Amino acid sequence: MSRYLLNKFLFTVDRDPDLVERYRSAPADLVPWWESTIANSLLNCHTGEASTWLAFTDEERTALITHDHVKLFELGAHPFLTLTLFIAMFERDNTTELEYQKAYGAALAHVTRPYPDITT
Repeated sequence: MSRYLLNKFLFTVDRDPDLVERYRSAPADLVPWWESTIANSLLNCHTGEASTWLAFTDEERTALITHDHVKLFELGAHPFLTLTLFIAMFERDNTTELEYQKAYGAALAHVTRPYPDITT
């Protein structure tokens, strides 16, 4: 399991409107594409350097593909990264103010302290 890789996915996808739309509409295509093309590139490095060992576990990949923010939090994804990306993807589907944010929080209401470790 790599909390770093989960957070890197959330961070990089959230900062690219095209990737946000691809993740919203076709996560089963985007997640493996991202993993094979971006996962091992160095963050904020444009020199062509890359690592070779980073990969999602099956559990992480499934949680990403199914947009399961509760499972992602349990796996150590930072909740602020998840929330900002999921707001970008799903807030437009709601009709009342803060409807998505309230639903997001309600889905995590069962989580008690100590919270899952979100350090990377």
